[in-house]
Amino acid sequence: MKIYNTLTGKKQEFIPLEEGKVKMYACGITVSGEAHIGHAYQALIYDVIRKYLVKSGYNVTYARNYTDVDDKIIAKSNQTGIPADEYALMMIKNIDEQMARLKVGEPDVWIKATQCIEDIIGFVSKLIELGHAYPTEKGDVYFAVDSFPSYGRLSHRNLEDAMNGVRVDNDEAKRNPLDFALWKSAKEGEPSWSSPWGEGRPGWHIECSAMNKKAFGDRIDIHGGGRDLIFPHHENEIAQTEALTGKPFVNYWIHNGLIKVNGQKMSKSLGNSLVLKDLMDKYSAETVKFALLQTNYRGDINVTDNLFPDAEKHLCDFYKVFKSATDLGFEIKGENASIDAEFNNAMDDDFNTALAIGNLYGYFKSIKAKIASKDASCGADLNQIKNTYSLLGLFEENPEEFLSKYDRSEKQEGAPKEVIDIANQRLEARKNKDWATSDTLRDKISALGYEIKDAKDGYTLIKKA
Repeated sequence: MKIYNTLTGKKQEFIPLEEGKVKMYACGITVSGEAHIGHAYQALIYDVIRKYLVKSGYNVTYARNYTDVDDKIIAKSNQTGIPADEYALMMIKNIDEQMARLKVGEPDVWIKATQCIEDIIGFVSKLIELGHAYPTEKGDVYFAVDSFPSYGRLSHRNLEDAMNGVRVDNDEAKRNPLDFALWKSAKEGEPSWSSPWGEGRPGWHIECSAMNKKAFGDRIDIHGGGRDLIFPHHENEIAQTEALTGKPFVNYWIHNGLIKVNGQKMSKSLGNSLVLKDLMDKYSAETVKFALLQTNYRGDINVTDNLFPDAEKHLCDFYKVFKSATDLGFEIKGENASIDAEFNNAMDDDFNTALAIGNLYGYFKSIKAKIASKDASCGADLNQIKNTYSLLGLFEENPEEFLSKYDRSEKQEGAPKEVIDIANQRLEARKNKDWATSDTLRDKISALGYEIKDAKDGYTLIKKA
């Protein structure tokens, strides 16, 4: 098995610290708002990686965190009037509900930042003692970047590049503009805890280091997160952890790509964040997983209007093959070792789900030919696909039930001329990128009792239940 390691910039043979065991940590969600598709993608990727490591024979301990105290959470608390701790708990509950709808597996260990305050204070105290951190008169504590000569090796930046790539606060008590906060002195109205430096709360970066140490000790095999966390978050994690322990912190750094919406980076400031609840209200968990996993995890995903409708259509086409075989009396049982072996080969090459899903098109083309020739061996092929691809969360539904819910091709007949005319007007508006008119016409269609789904070749009209 080979894994692309951000630290070395190349694929490396995976060799765990302890034979047969894997310690794996992935940065979770800062619970300042509802879960969006980026959160879902990251949780899905590391769940799939964990499951494949287990399939490969490793005893995996997988930990994820919730950052439940943070500047953004405090800002939302002030905005809503809900105490920060209550707001965080409310968001965690909402996020857990949506992840359950997506059927993403739970980690073995959940850790919250607020559960590790004493660990964080002990961590920071030791860094001060070792000369890697310093407190200020105000009660803040900063990590001294100059004390860690290899700072920048994960992001492959020198200190000058790092200065250009990080937002620097204006605290005059900092010895170096790159020094980052380990402990923040309390401000009025913010949650705080007692510490040797006064009332305050943890900085963001120290939380993950302390949580990792609490869960696993000094070293772990795999640390994952989004590519946007490489610098400064993961860079800072390395500095503060290795400064404390004097040992290599992580053997394999894994980073997934980012979500873009129609070519633009997804962000709240652009107003193009795709809320997971809205997505799950429209599509099945399998459709969302199929859409996201057909890109290799290190690549960015561009969410266009067609991404999820196209994924849904492909899944329906595959499920129709299952149904055809069953309708003809073929039993879905037996094995096809080559299908499983090809899946393993794809996943052994840096967890290449894109290749694994791409192989499905050839398998189903061959199976349809077998069905046409009444070759009962198609049952073994289908059973192997069902068993193998369950690791990706696919083909776990009853084919007939899935098709009755999601096969749009049979649900657009008989729409009134008035609805079709509006749909055609909307199609023209979309071609002209007149999104305001498009939205207005969608509302008119909805008021007439139909839902419109955009597709590559036009649209599909679905009568509301």
